[in-house]
Amino acid sequence: MKKWQSHLFLKEKLIKIGTKFHKKYFRLFPFEEDFGIIVALKGLGCVARRLIRQRRINMGNANMKDEKEATKQQNRNISRREFIGGTVATVAAFTIVPRHVLGGPRHIPPSEKLNIACIGVGGQGRWDIRGVSSENIVALCDVDLLRAAETFEKFPKARIYCDFRDMLEKESKNIDAVVIATPDHTHAPAAMRAMKMGKHVYVEKPMAHTIYEVRKMTNMARKKKLVTQMGNQGHAGEGLRLTYEFIHDGAIGTVREVHVWSNRPIWPQGIDRPKETPPVPGTLDWNFWLGPAPWRPYNPAYVPFNWRGWWDFGCGAMGDMAVHNSDPAFFCLDLDAPYAVEAETSPVNNETFPNWQIITYYFPAKGNRPPVKMIWYDGGKMPPRPPEMEEERELGKNGILFVGDDGKIMCDGWAGAPRIIPESKMKEYQRPEKTLPRSPGHHEEWIQACKENNPGKALAGFEYSGPFTEALLVGNLAVRLGKRIEWDSKKMRATNAPEAKKYIRKKYRKGWSL
Repeated sequence: MKKWQSHLFLKEKLIKIGTKFHKKYFRLFPFEEDFGIIVALKGLGCVARRLIRQRRINMGNANMKDEKEATKQQNRNISRREFIGGTVATVAAFTIVPRHVLGGPRHIPPSEKLNIACIGVGGQGRWDIRGVSSENIVALCDVDLLRAAETFEKFPKARIYCDFRDMLEKESKNIDAVVIATPDHTHAPAAMRAMKMGKHVYVEKPMAHTIYEVRKMTNMARKKKLVTQMGNQGHAGEGLRLTYEFIHDGAIGTVREVHVWSNRPIWPQGIDRPKETPPVPGTLDWNFWLGPAPWRPYNPAYVPFNWRGWWDFGCGAMGDMAVHNSDPAFFCLDLDAPYAVEAETSPVNNETFPNWQIITYYFPAKGNRPPVKMIWYDGGKMPPRPPEMEEERELGKNGILFVGDDGKIMCDGWAGAPRIIPESKMKEYQRPEKTLPRSPGHHEEWIQACKENNPGKALAGFEYSGPFTEALLVGNLAVRLGKRIEWDSKKMRATNAPEAKKYIRKKYRKGWSL
């Protein structure tokens, strides 16, 4: 167990958990620290690859060639764990309260709690689960035990899975909704499978990895009349509503231009694929982590955090902070699909996003609104400093600037509160009355909408977030192809770039398609 020595904090937590399991289920066995860690791992339910095969847990349709490669790279010694894994999994099986016992799926009185399953519970998923923890968390799924251990400990009654396909199949009668907080490339396969089963879904931003996936998810949610929500927390905030009310009050006149920026990337980009093939950590199922992505050997350059900068796994800064920071532009100006997008970037390769990019979106006129140009900056690039801004004032690491005929409004990142610049003009401004309804909270409005089976009450649902995400991802096409994209949203195609087709709709490994 030498690999645990560098994780002393985790080791102590696992020993503590293992001690509890030992006292409850394994009192006849002598307790040792290493044994305690093994008991904790098994008690948390995420079993090793060979143990999964021996127990014949559903493997879906995963490519068996890739399965063998994963097993070779992830050579674990689990002989002492097999007994423990089977026993604790059996104990865990009795903790779920089936929904059909409580009155049937999707007909839930507000006083009754939802039964929720969660996919991806170690990173951002921890925060999303906290947001829905007022409900019954009945199943948890994660491929990385090390990252998920804290969440598993907090919900000891939840049944644990490594493969979301297996979880959804086995828990289909027990759950009402699914929270998905995996890397971008797995959002759509997990969400589509859940929605086809009639489950409400909460999916972290961005909605999906490709434009085609976003469209499919939007259409499926509409067809099934499901409650959905994309993890764009600022969309429920006061800042977004104030910005809308300021702009529609005419605070800065007609808006024709918007600048949006971020300090992303905060992960490596502009690099090639690593050549090293170190062994897979014993707590990570690499094959399941790859999911629909093309097979490649494990490397810590991808997990647990830096995956966002790789084309095969993430959407770069557009899938991260652009979702948060450009939301006020789409919401307040009622933007739809751009008719064209241009990009200026540092060198681009086929593995990772460039180190910096400036992406310009062109939106057509709509109703009484004129055409709008929106410019995105990242990687250290920033918009021109407004001449009205006070010398001591900074643009900040993340933000948005609305340029109107009669002035400018600037907001912090994550749809922060609006401020007219300069501050002297803000102090003179007579704020309008609040005209938009306020949200009870991003996760709470989704929970309420699920209980009422009312998709319209989840304000970042796919009807709004789908077209929004599609528009942002057109920018990634311009970046990757290094050319202006003339965009036909209805047909989902770049009219001047047929080579974009393979990026609009990607291929999937066997067993992971939509």
